[in-house]
Amino acid sequence: MTKRIAAILALLGLAACGAPEADVSGRYATPIGGAPVIDNTTPYSTELACLRGEIDAHGQRKPRIAVGEIRDYTGKYDETNGAKITQGAALMAVSGVARLGLPMVERLDMRVAEAELKYANNNLIGDDGTVRQIRAASMQGSDYHIVGGITELNYNIRSTASDAFYSRLGARRQVYVLNIAVDLRLVDSVTLEVADVISYQKQIVGFEQSAGVFEFFGSNIFDISSAERSLEPMQLAVRAMIEKAIGEMARTHFGLPPELCAAEAPTAGPTPTDGAGVQAET
Repeated sequence: MTKRIAAILALLGLAACGAPEADVSGRYATPIGGAPVIDNTTPYSTELACLRGEIDAHGQRKPRIAVGEIRDYTGKYDETNGAKITQGAALMAVSGVARLGLPMVERLDMRVAEAELKYANNNLIGDDGTVRQIRAASMQGSDYHIVGGITELNYNIRSTASDAFYSRLGARRQVYVLNIAVDLRLVDSVTLEVADVISYQKQIVGFEQSAGVFEFFGSNIFDISSAERSLEPMQLAVRAMIEKAIGEMARTHFGLPPELCAAEAPTAGPTPTDGAGVQAET
């Protein structure tokens, strides 16, 4: 009985030793990882930068762009993890237009602008001690606006699996492919004529592989295994499609040839191959 009480007290002591205490900086623990902050680019960001230089060189008037709602229409939702697809596609489009160097006006979130207008109308806002004046035609209008949505998320359009076992050795490899699609349109803000419509889809590849061995040594069992799982980022695929669509809209509007500044097909490292020898598309 005494030994059991001593063991319980020892365990309680270990638990007490594990209680975190904040240091002078106010943190209980130092976060792991040290990856630097980098520019959030896609394989088509360079294409947009190239097109920006070509548009500047041609000297044509640049249309003023507004970005409207680009919703997730896939309806894919998980009660644990939330929406499967990014809800910020419109923000990605704003960044894409900025990379292209076209002038923009804000239409996506007008809450602050409307509050400023309301306060100025009630003489509650001043600039350097002077009441802000509300003047006609003080806001710039857009020439075109971009709207659309994410329209497809198809899981497991193809998957393959390979298993190998010999004695107490085992290995498994699985490859699966899904795809995402976006549909965007460029609309003339004055006439509401649809100037351009683009529909893109991208296939995404993922794979899992594992290997292990187990053995009996008398009454003991030894089990050693290793596993790896990788899935191409789905949200990055959405950003890439949006950037490519914006580049194609710019080519059409400015009359630029399709091959100008065309990005090479991106390759993100080795592509898994299924058991039938058919390479999964990315």
